Amino acid sequence: MAGHGLVRLLVWFAPLCLGSPVLAQSATVVSIGDGDTVRVRLGGEVRSVRLACIDAPETAQIPWGQQARSQLQALLPIGAAVDLRSTTSDRYGRLVAQLSRGGRNANQALVASGAAFVYWRYIGGCDRQTYSRLETSARLQRLGVWSVRGGIPRPWDVRRGGGL
Repeated sequence: MAGHGLVRLLVWFAPLCLGSPVLAQSATVVSIGDGDTVRVRLGGEVRSVRLACIDAPETAQIPWGQQARSQLQALLPIGAAVDLRSTTSDRYGRLVAQLSRGGRNANQALVASGAAFVYWRYIGGCDRQTYSRLETSARLQRLGVWSVRGGIPRPWDVRRGGGL
């Protein structure tokens, strides 16, 4: 019985001891690449950031790719201070992060407006329930990428060579 109590204590305290893998930092927006990529000044250097847990239409997916980029520019204007919560980096060396400005999560705002899809394959580190709720709401309201029945071709399919 004593062993069970120890296990419960370890389960309860382990997250506190291990710390969070998410790094929260302040950054400044330098430029917007597309609907899910930005460059920021972070700690004296300029870094590329891929928005975590979402996938915006590719630029070639007219007009949705440009709409996603424009919306991201409005959410995160050049020179704006942002909070960056990095979960990892990708194979291209970009930080993968959620970006917020004034308490508003830009990643979630893009999904809520139908400017981007939830990237279910890479949802780890994000609030799965919130992203699901936001995407479902955008789909039911037929916003943005959901204005076409069933949604437009998914960006991950377009990158693989199908869907345009």
